[in-house]
Amino acid sequence: MKALALLSGGLDSTLAVKLILDQGIDVVALKFTSPFCLCDQKGKCYAVNIAKELKIPIKVINKGKEYLRVIRNPKYGYGSGMNPCIDCRIFMLKKAKKYAKEIGAQFIITGEVLNERPMSQHYRALKIIEKEAGLEGKIVRPLSAKLLPETEAERKKWINREKLLDIKGRSRKPQISLAKKFGINDYPCPAGGCLLTYKEFARKVKDLFEHKKRISFKDIQLLKIGRHFRFNESKIIVGRNKLENKLLLRLKNKTDYIFEVPNYGSPLTLLQGKKDEDAIKFSAKLTALYSDAETEKVLVKYGKSKPIRKIIVSPFRMEEIEKFRV
Repeated sequence: MKALALLSGGLDSTLAVKLILDQGIDVVALKFTSPFCLCDQKGKCYAVNIAKELKIPIKVINKGKEYLRVIRNPKYGYGSGMNPCIDCRIFMLKKAKKYAKEIGAQFIITGEVLNERPMSQHYRALKIIEKEAGLEGKIVRPLSAKLLPETEAERKKWINREKLLDIKGRSRKPQISLAKKFGINDYPCPAGGCLLTYKEFARKVKDLFEHKKRISFKDIQLLKIGRHFRFNESKIIVGRNKLENKLLLRLKNKTDYIFEVPNYGSPLTLLQGKKDEDAIKFSAKLTALYSDAETEKVLVKYGKSKPIRKIIVSPFRMEEIEKFRV
């Protein structure tokens, strides 16, 4: 008997896998990655490490560009930010269904907890997700199984329902207590970690979708860097420090302009989209504002590959720029 587990690396999915392993079921883990995940930090993939600790195989799948289309037009809408949680679960489970068939897994397990997340984990949402993914009765949720209808795996006695749990709600105390019992100490994001739920980041995603038809992962990476401004049809990103300046250079497109103030501590500024005289002046004034130059008139250099053109501007005052901030 084999099960496929959606293993994010967070606490809930880790506990779900452990509960099924303890029933003598072979488990294969499936980890989905995206640029919106906060759980894996500093190059450390918790799901891969957990799979090693539990001695189970794991496959890592990037959600890919098609996932960006899901975010742009979710059938079931957004949560508190730009998070299409129901559509996201459907997207992953459809792919999990295909992989389960490839490896001969009889059922799928997830770490979902009834009523833990307001959008995607109430009873109706769980049923919608199962139906849309074509997995009705085939998803075992070990942490809340006793509160949900019997699945095929339980009816056919592949697993023992009595050894599953009845956790519900947003409190994590039962999971933390269970983790201590199992000796599980290293886990990230006990309450989930998706950038799309963060209002500031969600505003940037919404602005990007409104102004650009074709979105790349480079565009998404840029949303994580610097201060963002929208001026008519132009997007301006101002680096906060040396590291962000380097990242902006690395992620810039060939047609983007870069700005800096020579001979002073200066941010690197990226101008995307329309590059008319007004947009260039606006970007230069922003660059001057955030530089260490303290003069009334500031020399700013700019250009495509190298900042070789010159413009002299008066820096913005801080109160002048707030209406342009994304």
